[in-house]
Amino acid sequence: MQSQDVAQRPAPPSPAGPVVDVEQAEAALVEHYPRLVRLAYLVLPPGLGRSRRVLTAHALTQRALPRNRTPAPVIPAQSTGRDGDPGYALVRLQVLRTALEAGLPLKARAWPKRSQLPPLLPHVWGLKLFPRSGGADELALDQRLSSLSGPARAAYALRGLERLTADGVCKVLAAAGVADPEGAVLEADGIPAQYGLLDSPEFDPCSLQARPTDLMRRRQHLRAALAAGAALLVCGALLGLPGEGWGPEGAAAPPYARNPAAQAALDPAKLTRVPPTAWRSSARTDFSVWPARGDRTSDQALLRRALAVWARPGETVQVSATPGTLSGGPAGPPQLLYAGTVDAARVVILYDGLRIARYAEPKDGTQGAALDFARVDGAGRAEAGAVVLGRSDGNVRYLVAPWVKKAGERDLMKPGSGTMDLTLTDGVTAPLASPALRSGPCTSWNVLHVTDGGRTRLLTDLGELVPARLTAGRPGSPGEVSGAAALRTWQPFACSLGTVRSAGVRSVNAWAFNEQPLPDASGSGAWVCTRAETWRGGGARVLAQFHTPGGTYGAVAAKAENVPSCGVRDPHVLAGVLWKSKAGDWYLLAAGSRETASIRATGGVDGRSRSSLLTVPAEQGAQAQLKGTLKDGRSLRGLR
Repeated sequence: MQSQDVAQRPAPPSPAGPVVDVEQAEAALVEHYPRLVRLAYLVLPPGLGRSRRVLTAHALTQRALPRNRTPAPVIPAQSTGRDGDPGYALVRLQVLRTALEAGLPLKARAWPKRSQLPPLLPHVWGLKLFPRSGGADELALDQRLSSLSGPARAAYALRGLERLTADGVCKVLAAAGVADPEGAVLEADGIPAQYGLLDSPEFDPCSLQARPTDLMRRRQHLRAALAAGAALLVCGALLGLPGEGWGPEGAAAPPYARNPAAQAALDPAKLTRVPPTAWRSSARTDFSVWPARGDRTSDQALLRRALAVWARPGETVQVSATPGTLSGGPAGPPQLLYAGTVDAARVVILYDGLRIARYAEPKDGTQGAALDFARVDGAGRAEAGAVVLGRSDGNVRYLVAPWVKKAGERDLMKPGSGTMDLTLTDGVTAPLASPALRSGPCTSWNVLHVTDGGRTRLLTDLGELVPARLTAGRPGSPGEVSGAAALRTWQPFACSLGTVRSAGVRSVNAWAFNEQPLPDASGSGAWVCTRAETWRGGGARVLAQFHTPGGTYGAVAAKAENVPSCGVRDPHVLAGVLWKSKAGDWYLLAAGSRETASIRATGGVDGRSRSSLLTVPAEQGAQAQLKGTLKDGRSLRGLR
């Protein structure tokens, strides 16, 4: 376990330094608060989840303030800016010590320490907070850090954030109670020293994104609080009545309010069930014409629990929703898409016209129930091709649309490997490897290949309820990823899909907007723009990537969010990258879409071309600003 390197005994005394007043410690804590919180966030166990890690990091940092005058430890403060500040050394040591204690197993002590329990404060009621997502490099570093022990993460953070030497890190870890500081430093040295990434928003608990919690549930709780006295009297009677209370509805919370519309939405007998052949004659081909499938479509008790938990999820229910998706109960009786047993769980899939809801409970009971939501308004035949039934053991199972007659699995990074057929049983696929569950280096990206009346489509699991559709081609008229050319376009850029996981992505298009001869005559590099569109409309993410001959992966040259570039409204894009030849010479390579008439580079590199391509000698690390002109006279700025 990660706690094996942390001493279970009290921390060894460190040499006493100057006595620090509470006011001096407070001044140091307030001045360096963002850095201390970032240090705590990096050291805390990744298993806590991003939202809880944020709150715990702030709580531990705020509790680092001593209650009275305290001797400061004689340990290094930092190589820049804080040398000789005993107040900073004191609060940093306390932050580090409590963050390491938070990773200790609860069973190791008779009574848990305060740092091992969820923080009561700080807390923002009604909001879930988590840091902004970074790029592929930050994601890879976060995965590597999660594999380290707590002391090793602390050593890496002290080296990267505090700029301490190995000896200084050992002294700080020893003062924090680590049994083997040298071992922690050696373990931390086992991963690449990408210390600059620690300053990115991915690891910044002070620059956060906010998402709402269950809005309907909060409203119900407010009403319940106003009627608390009456509810106490009524609940006792409700629990004693047959067919009432918590028992028959599994993990659902108590029914605080009842009305005819809400009661209709909770009645399994009123669920909408579509005939199996309705999709053949319907003007619509989306989730509204999916029939009810599965071996438990007649299990009234299971359906009742699923509807009740959707309307009133209890405290033990794990609720998740894609960005921009409300998680409140249905306005009326929803449509049943699936009810059956999937691996070790009983699963119910419901559709209310705007959202897909997935309820899952273990086969051996209702404890540990989960409720997932995905926004699907405006879905067409292409987007309504499959829904995730469950994930386990690194695999994912899908329920495919009734018009899908054949399904397979293929590796997007191996376009010539072909498709491996998947068995379909009542619309349920055999398990296939999920890239959303993989950890470690990206060496493959398996996608779902579905056949719909002779037309093929690729869908990829991005960790959400509805897989994202993959396309290739010019924005405004993209095609399916079916031919050899489209598959080759996606091959080097498949792993970049990991940067848009859990972002509510509807589709991702790859467009090869230009090709550039390399200045050392070693071939041509491909410029590709990938754009991830979301179900909510906003939040589209754009990557301009460059791939050289023989390379396994493409390099991200520029990225942006909420911009029209590379999309239907503005298909044009301009990006540049510093490239090193085999002879060791550096160049600025820039390219725009083929409608670009000229490109100008200024700043660290100066150059100009009267075409859609620019090649200019440059120095390593040079930075340049790009500006282009389209053939119709409009200006075009570099993607950022």
